[in-house]
Amino acid sequence: MKKRIVLALGGNALGSTLADQMAAVRSTAKAIAGLIEAGDEVVIAHGNGPQVGMISVAMEEAGKSEARTPHIPLSVCVAMSQGYIGYDLQNSLREELLSRGLDIPVASIISQTVVAEDDPAFQDPTKPIGSFYSEAEAKVRAGQGYAMKEDAGRGWRQVVASPKPIDIVEKDTVKALLAAGQVVIAAGGGGIPVYRQGNRLVGARAVVDKDFAAAVLAELIDADYLIILTAVEKVAINYRRPDERWLDTMTIAEAKRYIDEGQFAPGSMLPKVQAAMRFVETKPGRQALITLLESAAAGIAGQTGTRIIK
Repeated sequence: MKKRIVLALGGNALGSTLADQMAAVRSTAKAIAGLIEAGDEVVIAHGNGPQVGMISVAMEEAGKSEARTPHIPLSVCVAMSQGYIGYDLQNSLREELLSRGLDIPVASIISQTVVAEDDPAFQDPTKPIGSFYSEAEAKVRAGQGYAMKEDAGRGWRQVVASPKPIDIVEKDTVKALLAAGQVVIAAGGGGIPVYRQGNRLVGARAVVDKDFAAAVLAELIDADYLIILTAVEKVAINYRRPDERWLDTMTIAEAKRYIDEGQFAPGSMLPKVQAAMRFVETKPGRQALITLLESAAAGIAGQTGTRIIK
């Protein structure tokens, strides 16, 4: 039976340079094409942490040069990242589908995510973007006015506000393209964060978590599955301890208990679990899966990954 699936692909999986990204999307396209070949409707959301950070820093440095490049708002940097990531991803996926004899259109949508102007996240930046730095390098950048935080033991990164998504402006466009039999790339980088002022949408200095945005998009387009792709096969409790345990399934009640116990690292596995919970709770029968990209099809078949259920 045909399933409607939203895939949330991590920005780090796409590399931090253009060359890395072009190589990464080729292998990514092969895994995604397998789901499409099986007859499922697929929407791809993706992260942009390394990419939007690279763009933001590049624009800031350009502004210091003799060219006097005008200041580029972070919301515009998110839009730029959506454009060039979507360009590579849609072309690689289209090529892979054609190699399998599937003439299916693939389209990237410049997507806007509505947030609340008074979201408390604007007072406490937590979302990492850009490259990793040593502690010494982070202190230098902090002195230059950047908010810097340690990121799950992997190094230090710039952080910006991460308000919760409320709505995806282009949700009806996504549904129309799916109805026309097309593959859609949307809510890239969590979507361009905007807040409403009457009929106007105003860009916000923020980056929306791509897993939460994917969960909202999945809800709004009535998806059956939300698949959050990460660097591990399954979710673990007691991670990297002698009593580490990998989970095949996790109920909402179990997930809440594990969160209360502090089992999942903020900025790493925690938002993935929370986004999965949010989607599953919106309607009976909906399921979320957390696994590796190459294991997505096997995960849907119940062979691997961590399945989050009501």
